[in-house]
Amino acid sequence: MTASISESLRELGVQLSLLNHQVSAHVELRDIDLYCLDLINREGPLSPSALARRAGLHPATMTGILDRLQRGGWAVRQRDPDAVDRRAVAVSPLRERVPELFKLYSGMSTLLDEICADYGDAELAVLADFLRRTTEASQEATDRLANG
Repeated sequence: MTASISESLRELGVQLSLLNHQVSAHVELRDIDLYCLDLINREGPLSPSALARRAGLHPATMTGILDRLQRGGWAVRQRDPDAVDRRAVAVSPLRERVPELFKLYSGMSTLLDEICADYGDAELAVLADFLRRTTEASQEATDRLANG
């Protein structure tokens, strides 16, 4: 069963990457731009360096991504009022654009709701725990690879 779960997770990763690719194409973003926008939406505001670390990208690469997100009206850089360094900036999402993304993901959301309706609360709790722990493991493995 473990091998079957691992194979299913690999296939899920591929399918979600393909879905994200289609979404990014519809909003004229690169795949990595969409990924960073998701991080900003979920965890922001973030400094560009914190976002680069979280995404596992070089800070110079992040500059180009943020330029594209800002130019496309997806995010904004603003001075960070809490920072000791007055030059520090934080990247925040432009929330008025979020419904565009929700609309593109609505098909998947509807299908996921239908799948979840087939499970009881106890089963959903196990699935939620498994997915949370799998996500944490993936993040740890990614960090290990990124940090050599």
